[in-house]
Amino acid sequence: MMKPPDDARARAFSNLEARFSGDPRVTRGGRGFGATSLKLDGKIFAMLSPRQGFVVKLPRERVADLVSAGRGRPFEGRKGKSMKEWVVVDQPPARWFALAQEARVFVSSI
Repeated sequence: MMKPPDDARARAFSNLEARFSGDPRVTRGGRGFGATSLKLDGKIFAMLSPRQGFVVKLPRERVADLVSAGRGRPFEGRKGKSMKEWVVVDQPPARWFALAQEARVFVSSI
């Protein structure tokens, strides 16, 4: 069983969620993989992984840029496989909103 995210990250994610509350296309979570996630028209664009931290969906090239700059690391799915369009954000919560907005735009384009 996965442990819940720590309180500080959970509060930061709740604050992030509140910033998207005016967008009727953005909803929160569901079950399983997407339980603590933000979705655009039902597609996850940002989430809080209990094991890995804050995660966003971005183009592969952007993920590679963030990883090479030391601002993120590859997100690994349940089977330990790196997911190329997902990045664990290694930045303070103050930077989460900008990356979540970027992820929202990306998900709206696919």
